[in-house]
Amino acid sequence: MSPTRLVVVNDPADWPIDVPGVRVVAARDYLTDPYFIRTPRLKVFNLCRSYRYQKTGYYVSLLATARGHRPMPSVGTIQGLKSPTILRVAADELEDLVQQSLAPIQSDEFTLSIYFGRNVAKRHDRLGAALYRQFEAPLLRATFTKTPRTGDWQLTGVQPIAVNEIHPDHHDFLLEVVTDHFKGRRRARAQRVARYELAILHDPDEVMPPSDEPALKRFVRAAESEGFGVEMITGDDYGRLAEFDALFIRETTSVNHRTYRFAQRGEAEGLVVVDDPESIIRCSNKVFLAETLAQRNIPAPRTFIVHRANRRDLLKALGLPCILKQPDSAFSQGVVKAETEAELEERLTGLLERSDLVVAQEFLPTDFDWRIGLFDRRPLYACRYFMARRHWQIIRHDGRGGSTAGRVETVPIERAPRAVVRAARGAADPIGDGLYGVDVKMVRGTPYVIEVNDNPTIEAGVEDEVLGPDLYARIMRGLRERVDQRTRGAATR
Repeated sequence: MSPTRLVVVNDPADWPIDVPGVRVVAARDYLTDPYFIRTPRLKVFNLCRSYRYQKTGYYVSLLATARGHRPMPSVGTIQGLKSPTILRVAADELEDLVQQSLAPIQSDEFTLSIYFGRNVAKRHDRLGAALYRQFEAPLLRATFTKTPRTGDWQLTGVQPIAVNEIHPDHHDFLLEVVTDHFKGRRRARAQRVARYELAILHDPDEVMPPSDEPALKRFVRAAESEGFGVEMITGDDYGRLAEFDALFIRETTSVNHRTYRFAQRGEAEGLVVVDDPESIIRCSNKVFLAETLAQRNIPAPRTFIVHRANRRDLLKALGLPCILKQPDSAFSQGVVKAETEAELEERLTGLLERSDLVVAQEFLPTDFDWRIGLFDRRPLYACRYFMARRHWQIIRHDGRGGSTAGRVETVPIERAPRAVVRAARGAADPIGDGLYGVDVKMVRGTPYVIEVNDNPTIEAGVEDEVLGPDLYARIMRGLRERVDQRTRGAATR
């Protein structure tokens, strides 16, 4: 059986080592030989001399993607290597590790050669691995410069290394690294035969994650039943996204956060992403939501968008008490209630220091909020989220990092008030077709949409109380259908 792993180089004579089970192919052959055009799901390690736009190396990764192969580096990674913005993001995230790793170096400049995430000098292995996760290319050269004034090291560039530039003294080390790399991947893949690969992004250290551990395990089982090979990934795996067909985010999302960068990168790499970057942008900002609901005549609490010039008009517009919301608030944080004029002034001032716009709404007291969960524009579950004891929100924060929540009752979706479900669908529709949780208050028979959340909470024994495993199955089935559709679309182009 032909190997499924290809090392693609301009000239096979450039590749200095022989790795069992890995076929070395000339780039021109890979681009033109019908065998490689019609053979699916090859893993392509692109080691061409240049990845510049419209050069041979660029086309190897581009056509590998079009053929359904898995190139390393992907076109997204190639573009990322050229982007000053992505370089700055990587430099910021790796700041502490860079200073720690390079502290003993006395010179003002330093170059680090990274072979599949490793360096000849063991002390730089952590830094090399971190850079490899950011820019998943097989062979990388990172350059660092010491700042004269502070003595701190700065990451100034990351470029691919051409195989014909590898120092002969490194050939034995390269053989060891590549052999270990391929052996490790064979062991990981040998346990299953999967139609597609799914990455579930989570943060094991998150205090209030969208899904608890039992729920994550149920997502994994449901995904495997749909033909996915599943890997739980973390923020360290940014550079690996091209390995997957789909990304499912189960970490609290925000625009100014790695979750948004993961969603963007996933879409750029051609993955099906839930939730997608556009949904994160739209749900993260309550100013957008307020405008959207108003434009579509969807009932919502009376709302006033506050800025420094009109803050004096707020009291007349809404009266007291009223609710003030930081536009990107989540999990009841960044949301405050003002009951007196003094409280209003103090809390509004604090919020306007962080954002030029603040959402103010009339206060509608209820014993509970409805939460309607939707995916692919279809309602999935309905919950009553009761207010925390002696509090006006469903979560009460104590100011010291602790919190208490009210009880939750999950009911069959058909038992939820039709008007609530209809309002939830109307509010979610302009956001997209992702996974959303819409919060609705029912006041004197009228539903008022409070907010639309992407990446809503789904915990074992709570949101899944009615549907059980079928809740996870429906979401994963929808995800698989999207990958099917995208794969069919790529095959017919």
